[in-house]
Amino acid sequence: MTQSAFSRADGALQVEGVSAASLADQFGTPLYVYSRSALTDAYKAYADACSGRRATIHVAVKANSNLAVLNVFARLGAGFDIVSSGELARVLAAGGKAENTVFSGVGKTAAEMREALDAGVKCFNVESIPELHALNEVARAAGKQAPVSLRVNPDVDAKTHPYISTGLKSNKFGVAFADARATYAQAAAMSNLDVIGIDCHIGSQITEVSPYLDAVDKLLDLVEQIEADGTNIHHVDVGGGLGITYDDETPPAIGEFVRAVLAHIDERGHGHREVYFEPGRSLVGNAGVLLTRVEYLKPGEEKNFAIVDAGMNDLARPAMYQAFHRMEAVEKRATKAQLYDVVGPVCESGDWLGKDRELAIEQGDLIAIFSAGAYGFVMSSNYNTRPRAAEVMVDRERARRVREREEVKQLFAGESIFPD
Repeated sequence: MTQSAFSRADGALQVEGVSAASLADQFGTPLYVYSRSALTDAYKAYADACSGRRATIHVAVKANSNLAVLNVFARLGAGFDIVSSGELARVLAAGGKAENTVFSGVGKTAAEMREALDAGVKCFNVESIPELHALNEVARAAGKQAPVSLRVNPDVDAKTHPYISTGLKSNKFGVAFADARATYAQAAAMSNLDVIGIDCHIGSQITEVSPYLDAVDKLLDLVEQIEADGTNIHHVDVGGGLGITYDDETPPAIGEFVRAVLAHIDERGHGHREVYFEPGRSLVGNAGVLLTRVEYLKPGEEKNFAIVDAGMNDLARPAMYQAFHRMEAVEKRATKAQLYDVVGPVCESGDWLGKDRELAIEQGDLIAIFSAGAYGFVMSSNYNTRPRAAEVMVDRERARRVREREEVKQLFAGESIFPD
């Protein structure tokens, strides 16, 4: 938890200078709340560590794509990392620049490639030989050169959850390390591709520096081979994935991580190259909370259940990854604390947000679910025809709704009944 952004006054949770309970009263629940100061502080930690170096920060839009969140980073001078043309549209709408945007993703369509080329993105991170051919053809038809970096799979174990590990041989992402040198030779021979970099992304919620350094070593070995073959590599993209503290994890501080990677690249004699970082979770994760209200307290023979108005459709991570999010009552009560499984109203046994949580709560109370700024709202759905939550940003003592709560009628506005 970012102490400067989330604190308590007289026992009640505050978001910057605003009462969390007042936000729930004003905007309703479930409610995502983001702290602008927490977003800014996290970005500045990256920027300060990159100062004086040819190193750039590209915010991973998939972690949190709200326009207000992206605009905070755009105003700070960030670049962006996208995985769809929809995310490109969001970046541009939020004030970001295409020329500072890297287009990643394993399944880009020809239409998305054309949109990104027309917009003038900084680089395409290409993940397969068929994608190289497709991009070359799209660029040829457009009469343009597509700037290209290959995402190489270094087969490094990031020591994280298998669903968010992306750098092993068994993962779908990237070009196999053993094939990378030959693939670069093919890319360099294509008439409408301009090979400018190398890229990797080994996973997410990584809490050690050593896997990054192992991946960097393999990338730089490959760079030396590629340049010996006659293709110059201008930048090295080390991806994102730095973890945050959800419970008792102890990831390195942002500045410590960045400086360690840059120092390692220097030690290998590659300090003249530009370095890209693509952070997501470490920028936005602990800048957001999800507020939810207790609908019912249901005692059981083996479990006590706190049934809340947020469900797995609002926060998918616990059901999807068995992820832990710290929870606290928004307002402290004298009520005796009990162990509860905090569950939602969705008609699935997997609809839980936290298990065996010690909470002093009563029906109608508010619970804050922390570390919800990353992969929270962006992964939410309308399952059970549930409107998605509103989003609010707090800046000191000001709170502004930055996404309206959906209404049920919006959910089927594009549907029609088949005529007799």
